[in-house]
Amino acid sequence: MGNGDHRRELADFLRARRDATRPDQVGLPIGRNRRTPGLRREEVALLAGVSVTWYTWLEQGRRINASDDVLLAIGRALRLDDAGQAHLLALTDPGTASVEAPSEAPSALVRLLDSLMPAPAYVLGPHWEFVTWNRSQERLYPRLATLDGLRLNLLWVLFADPSTQALIVDWDIHARQALAEFRSATSSVRHDPAMVELVTLLTDESETFAEWWPEHDVSGFETRLRRFDHPVAGGLTFEYQQLTPAEWPTLRVVAQLPVPGDDSAERLAVRHHVV
Repeated sequence: MGNGDHRRELADFLRARRDATRPDQVGLPIGRNRRTPGLRREEVALLAGVSVTWYTWLEQGRRINASDDVLLAIGRALRLDDAGQAHLLALTDPGTASVEAPSEAPSALVRLLDSLMPAPAYVLGPHWEFVTWNRSQERLYPRLATLDGLRLNLLWVLFADPSTQALIVDWDIHARQALAEFRSATSSVRHDPAMVELVTLLTDESETFAEWWPEHDVSGFETRLRRFDHPVAGGLTFEYQQLTPAEWPTLRVVAQLPVPGDDSAERLAVRHHVV
């Protein structure tokens, strides 16, 4: 990565979010002569209290200094939430070249996943690669055991495996949310060679990823219900939850918890063999 790449990333993010922010969202009239639904540069500058020239230079990726306070003002003008603001600040940093992570799944986390049975659960690494998973997760998504390399990754499973789109009910909604969470969660390692290679692979193998990635959506994690249309166990519903182990902060534990009064986990445990 060159020294100016993080400035270009910041510029791309600002342009994408400006295009996605409607005037009525910030109390401005839409008007009849507006060519695009998003904000104009001068409108963002006005709302943020900066000069149009300075903001234009920022969007052009020029070498200018921007304090956190000014960037946060721009973020507020663009209606960014906490995750968006944090991502905006992270983009002013060139980013790390690599990230430290355990070379294999810690035994304590393997036991934790086993204790969550029959709920499907797995551990993700810093690039959202699958580190380990329990038997219920493999029953929910049997192909997991056959993947390797860059494809053993949650984003690849979501975007590049057609069977996942059939498995997850309302796939497009969940995939968009996951992509926004992924971008936010991986801001600090966005220049890591493994991350660059993953994004390249996904862009090549998923038209949807290639279309959505340049939109620069970001979001913090949100607990939510996820429904599946499993080929054998039938309709399944789980609560999607995520935890970060204090001892291994580069890892995250993802659990798909049973919903009170629902027997999805039990049915998945009994009826999992696809014939």
